[in-house]
Amino acid sequence: MTELKSLGKTTAYKYDYAPEFLEAIPNANSGRNYFVTLTSDEFTCLCPITHQPDYAAIKIRYIPDEKLVESKSLKLYLTSFRNHGTFHETVVNTIADDLIKLLEPRYLEVEGLFKVRGGISIVPFVNYGCGEFEELARKRLAERHD
Repeated sequence: MTELKSLGKTTAYKYDYAPEFLEAIPNANSGRNYFVTLTSDEFTCLCPITHQPDYAAIKIRYIPDEKLVESKSLKLYLTSFRNHGTFHETVVNTIADDLIKLLEPRYLEVEGLFKVRGGISIVPFVNYGCGEFEELARKRLAERHD
């Protein structure tokens, strides 16, 4: 098993974007296609212009290949956005890019359900599929209409 840096250790939080928190563990069921869904209802970041806080639920769904994201490392990673100035659309794309780089999943999607601010709620969605899952990615993106 991989030596994990965070799980079972004293937590040292960072409050500005820290992708180095993300860690993967082996997928014991890599021969099977299945979804993993991870939801964080307490995500926060800052508007890069006004520096006002933005709150969201972040939903991550993926079909793993050889690796799974270790959940404590994901929590620390998501917490690291707390004082980071970024737009909602950039948040979901950054999370997707970092998880794709770490996990090399068969399929992945990230959705940000941002709370209303200034009378507008923003719900960005990004997905990715490789190999046989490219078509699923195209179909899921085309079906998105909130």
